[in-house]
Amino acid sequence: YYTARMFKLNGYRALVTGASSGIGKATAQALSSLGAEVVIAARNVEALQQVAQSIGAQAIIADLNDPDAIARLLSEAGNVDILVSNAGGPPPGLATQVTEAQWQAGYNLTFMSTVRLCQGVLPHMREQRWGRIITITSQTVQHPNINLPISNAMRAAVTNYLRSLALEVGPEGITCNTVAPGTTATPRIETLYPDQAKRDQLAKSIPLQRFATPHEVASAVAFLATAEAGYITGQELLVDGGSGLS
Repeated sequence: YYTARMFKLNGYRALVTGASSGIGKATAQALSSLGAEVVIAARNVEALQQVAQSIGAQAIIADLNDPDAIARLLSEAGNVDILVSNAGGPPPGLATQVTEAQWQAGYNLTFMSTVRLCQGVLPHMREQRWGRIITITSQTVQHPNINLPISNAMRAAVTNYLRSLALEVGPEGITCNTVAPGTTATPRIETLYPDQAKRDQLAKSIPLQRFATPHEVASAVAFLATAEAGYITGQELLVDGGSGLS
Protein backbone atom coordinates (compact mmCIF):
# COMPACT_ATOMS: atom_id res chain seq x y z
CA TYR A 1 0.00 0.00 0.00
CA TYR A 2 2.72 2.48 0.94
CA THR A 3 4.63 3.72 -2.08
CA ALA A 4 6.98 6.54 -3.06
CA ARG A 5 4.07 8.14 -4.89
CA MET A 6 2.23 8.90 -1.67
CA PHE A 7 1.81 12.46 -0.42
CA LYS A 8 2.17 13.89 -3.90
CA LEU A 9 0.05 16.63 -5.44
CA ASN A 10 1.04 16.34 -9.08
CA GLY A 11 -1.85 17.31 -11.34
CA TYR A 12 -3.57 19.49 -8.77
CA ARG A 13 -3.89 23.27 -8.83
CA ALA A 14 -3.62 25.08 -5.50
CA LEU A 15 -4.51 28.66 -4.57
CA VAL A 16 -2.79 30.12 -1.51
CA THR A 17 -3.69 33.59 -0.27
CA GLY A 18 -1.54 35.75 1.98
CA ALA A 19 1.43 34.04 0.37
CA SER A 20 4.00 36.85 0.24
CA SER A 21 5.47 35.98 3.65
CA GLY A 22 5.17 33.86 6.78
CA ILE A 23 2.86 30.86 6.88
CA GLY A 24 1.29 31.60 3.49
CA LYS A 25 4.68 31.72 1.79
CA ALA A 26 5.81 28.50 3.49
CA THR A 27 2.55 26.80 2.49
CA ALA A 28 3.01 27.75 -1.14
CA GLN A 29 6.54 26.35 -1.02
CA ALA A 30 5.34 23.12 0.60
CA LEU A 31 2.55 22.52 -1.93
CA SER A 32 4.90 23.26 -4.80
CA SER A 33 7.48 20.82 -3.45
CA LEU A 34 4.80 18.09 -3.51
CA GLY A 35 4.16 18.75 -7.18
CA ALA A 36 1.13 21.04 -7.14
CA GLU A 37 0.70 23.84 -9.64
CA VAL A 38 0.52 26.83 -7.31
CA VAL A 39 -1.21 30.18 -7.63
CA ILE A 40 -0.31 32.70 -4.94
CA ALA A 41 -2.02 35.94 -3.95
CA ALA A 42 -1.25 38.87 -1.67
CA ARG A 43 -1.09 42.67 -1.67
CA ASN A 44 2.70 43.08 -1.50
CA VAL A 45 3.69 43.12 -5.17
CA GLU A 46 7.47 42.83 -4.81
CA ALA A 47 7.46 40.16 -2.11
CA LEU A 48 4.80 38.12 -3.91
CA GLN A 49 6.72 38.16 -7.18
CA GLN A 50 9.88 37.02 -5.41
CA VAL A 51 8.03 34.03 -3.95
CA ALA A 52 6.48 33.24 -7.31
CA GLN A 53 9.86 33.27 -9.06
CA SER A 54 11.44 31.07 -6.40
CA ILE A 55 8.89 28.26 -6.75
CA GLY A 56 7.58 28.78 -10.28
CA ALA A 57 4.12 29.91 -9.15
CA GLN A 58 1.59 32.21 -10.74
CA ALA A 59 1.33 35.47 -8.78
CA ILE A 60 -1.89 37.49 -8.60
CA ILE A 61 -2.06 40.75 -6.69
CA ALA A 62 -5.24 40.80 -4.61
CA ASP A 63 -6.58 42.59 -1.54
CA LEU A 64 -8.83 40.21 0.38
CA ASN A 65 -10.68 43.18 1.86
CA ASP A 66 -12.16 43.85 -1.58
CA PRO A 67 -14.89 41.50 -2.89
CA ASP A 68 -14.19 42.61 -6.47
CA ALA A 69 -10.49 41.80 -6.04
CA ILE A 70 -11.40 38.33 -4.79
CA ALA A 71 -13.67 37.82 -7.81
CA ARG A 72 -10.81 38.83 -10.15
CA LEU A 73 -8.43 36.55 -8.28
CA LEU A 74 -10.73 33.57 -8.67
CA SER A 75 -11.24 34.32 -12.37
CA GLU A 76 -7.49 34.55 -13.05
CA ALA A 77 -6.65 31.52 -10.90
CA GLY A 78 -8.84 29.21 -12.96
CA ASN A 79 -10.03 25.84 -11.68
CA VAL A 80 -8.72 25.36 -8.14
CA ASP A 81 -8.46 21.88 -6.61
CA ILE A 82 -6.87 22.98 -3.32
CA LEU A 83 -7.74 26.23 -1.57
CA VAL A 84 -5.65 27.54 1.31
CA SER A 85 -7.38 30.61 2.70
CA ASN A 86 -4.95 32.67 4.73
CA ALA A 87 -5.58 36.29 5.70
CA GLY A 88 -3.57 38.67 7.83
CA GLY A 89 -4.51 39.00 11.47
CA PRO A 90 -6.75 41.85 12.65
CA PRO A 91 -5.13 44.56 14.79
CA PRO A 92 -4.73 44.01 18.54
CA GLY A 93 -6.70 45.80 21.26
CA LEU A 94 -8.87 45.02 24.26
CA ALA A 95 -12.44 43.90 23.56
CA THR A 96 -13.88 46.99 25.27
CA GLN A 97 -11.78 49.25 23.06
CA VAL A 98 -12.62 47.78 19.64
CA THR A 99 -14.71 50.12 17.52
CA GLU A 100 -17.64 49.03 15.38
CA ALA A 101 -15.63 49.92 12.28
CA GLN A 102 -12.81 47.63 13.43
CA TRP A 103 -15.28 44.79 14.04
CA GLN A 104 -16.67 45.27 10.53
CA ALA A 105 -13.18 45.34 9.00
CA GLY A 106 -12.23 42.14 10.83
CA TYR A 107 -15.44 40.47 9.70
CA ASN A 108 -14.78 41.43 6.10
CA LEU A 109 -11.09 40.45 6.00
CA THR A 110 -10.97 37.36 8.19
CA PHE A 111 -14.42 35.81 7.79
CA MET A 112 -15.99 36.98 4.55
CA SER A 113 -12.79 36.55 2.53
CA THR A 114 -12.90 32.84 3.37
CA VAL A 115 -16.59 32.59 2.51
CA ARG A 116 -16.05 34.33 -0.82
CA LEU A 117 -13.05 32.19 -1.72
CA CYS A 118 -14.91 28.99 -0.85
CA GLN A 119 -17.92 29.98 -2.90
CA GLY A 120 -15.64 30.69 -5.82
CA VAL A 121 -13.77 27.38 -5.86
CA LEU A 122 -16.62 25.04 -4.97
CA PRO A 123 -18.31 24.78 -8.40
CA HIS A 124 -15.21 23.16 -9.92
CA MET A 125 -14.62 20.95 -6.89
CA ARG A 126 -18.22 19.78 -6.94
CA GLU A 127 -18.11 19.07 -10.64
CA GLN A 128 -15.06 16.83 -10.30
CA ARG A 129 -16.20 15.50 -6.89
CA TRP A 130 -12.85 16.17 -5.26
CA GLY A 131 -11.40 19.14 -3.43
CA ARG A 132 -9.49 20.37 -0.43
CA ILE A 133 -10.40 23.53 1.46
CA ILE A 134 -8.03 24.52 4.26
CA THR A 135 -8.10 27.71 6.28
CA ILE A 136 -5.35 29.07 8.51
CA THR A 137 -6.85 30.17 11.82
CA SER A 138 -5.14 30.33 15.24
CA GLN A 139 -4.90 28.56 18.57
CA THR A 140 -6.80 31.57 19.94
CA VAL A 141 -9.97 29.87 18.67
CA GLN A 142 -9.61 27.54 21.66
CA HIS A 143 -7.52 29.74 23.93
CA PRO A 144 -8.46 33.40 23.40
CA ASN A 145 -5.77 36.06 23.67
CA ILE A 146 -6.93 39.02 25.76
CA ASN A 147 -5.42 41.45 23.27
CA LEU A 148 -6.83 39.85 20.09
CA PRO A 149 -10.63 39.91 20.44
CA ILE A 150 -11.34 40.42 16.74
CA SER A 151 -9.11 37.51 15.76
CA ASN A 152 -10.56 35.36 18.55
CA ALA A 153 -14.10 35.91 17.33
CA MET A 154 -13.63 35.90 13.57
CA ARG A 155 -11.36 32.86 13.45
CA ALA A 156 -13.86 30.97 15.58
CA ALA A 157 -16.51 31.94 13.03
CA VAL A 158 -14.29 30.67 10.20
CA THR A 159 -13.77 27.38 12.04
CA ASN A 160 -17.48 26.72 12.43
CA TYR A 161 -18.19 27.85 8.87
CA LEU A 162 -15.71 25.24 7.62
CA ARG A 163 -17.31 22.60 9.85
CA SER A 164 -20.75 23.47 8.46
CA LEU A 165 -19.40 23.36 4.92
CA ALA A 166 -17.74 20.00 5.62
CA LEU A 167 -21.13 18.50 6.44
CA GLU A 168 -22.61 19.82 3.21
CA VAL A 169 -19.91 18.98 0.68
CA GLY A 170 -18.42 15.86 2.25
CA PRO A 171 -20.64 13.54 0.17
CA GLU A 172 -19.11 15.14 -2.92
CA GLY A 173 -15.51 14.21 -2.02
CA ILE A 174 -14.55 17.65 -0.72
CA THR A 175 -12.85 18.00 2.66
CA CYS A 176 -12.82 21.19 4.75
CA ASN A 177 -10.39 21.67 7.62
CA THR A 178 -8.66 24.39 9.57
CA VAL A 179 -5.06 24.55 10.75
CA ALA A 180 -4.67 26.52 13.98
CA PRO A 181 -1.07 27.59 14.60
CA GLY A 182 0.27 28.47 17.99
CA THR A 183 2.86 31.20 18.35
CA THR A 184 4.84 31.15 15.12
CA ALA A 185 8.07 32.93 14.24
CA THR A 186 6.67 35.43 11.75
CA PRO A 187 6.93 39.22 11.51
CA ARG A 188 3.50 39.53 13.16
CA ILE A 189 4.89 38.12 16.43
CA GLU A 190 7.42 40.92 16.58
CA THR A 191 4.57 43.37 16.06
CA LEU A 192 2.44 41.85 18.81
CA TYR A 193 5.41 41.34 21.17
CA PRO A 194 8.05 43.95 20.29
CA ASP A 195 10.00 43.27 23.48
CA GLN A 196 12.49 40.40 23.05
CA ALA A 197 12.33 39.51 26.76
CA LYS A 198 8.55 39.13 26.47
CA ARG A 199 8.95 36.84 23.45
CA ASP A 200 11.51 34.75 25.33
CA GLN A 201 9.14 34.44 28.27
CA LEU A 202 6.32 33.40 25.97
CA ALA A 203 8.50 30.73 24.33
CA LYS A 204 9.36 29.25 27.72
CA SER A 205 5.66 28.84 28.50
CA ILE A 206 5.28 26.42 25.56
CA PRO A 207 6.03 22.74 26.29
CA LEU A 208 8.42 22.58 23.32
CA GLN A 209 10.12 25.73 24.63
CA ARG A 210 10.10 27.53 21.27
CA PHE A 211 7.89 29.06 18.61
CA ALA A 212 6.76 27.15 15.53
CA THR A 213 8.47 27.81 12.24
CA PRO A 214 6.23 28.74 9.30
CA HIS A 215 7.31 25.54 7.54
CA GLU A 216 6.11 23.38 10.43
CA VAL A 217 2.64 24.90 10.08
CA ALA A 218 2.83 24.59 6.31
CA SER A 219 3.61 20.88 6.60
CA ALA A 220 0.31 20.32 8.39
CA VAL A 221 -1.52 22.21 5.67
CA ALA A 222 0.22 20.24 2.94
CA PHE A 223 -0.73 16.93 4.55
CA LEU A 224 -4.40 17.90 4.69
CA ALA A 225 -4.20 18.73 0.97
CA THR A 226 -3.13 15.22 -0.02
CA ALA A 227 -5.23 12.26 -1.06
CA GLU A 228 -3.95 10.42 2.02
CA ALA A 229 -5.88 12.88 4.22
CA GLY A 230 -9.11 12.13 2.38
CA TYR A 231 -10.93 10.80 5.47
CA ILE A 232 -10.19 13.90 7.57
CA THR A 233 -12.79 16.65 7.39
CA GLY A 234 -14.43 19.19 9.64
CA GLN A 235 -11.38 19.18 11.89
CA GLU A 236 -9.25 21.81 13.57
CA LEU A 237 -5.60 20.79 13.63
CA LEU A 238 -3.66 22.57 16.35
CA VAL A 239 0.01 23.17 15.57
CA ASP A 240 0.84 24.74 18.91
CA GLY A 241 3.82 22.91 20.40
CA GLY A 242 1.57 21.58 23.14
CA SER A 243 0.72 25.02 24.51
CA GLY A 244 -2.94 24.06 24.77
CA LEU A 245 -2.01 21.45 27.37
CA SER A 246 -0.93 24.00 29.96
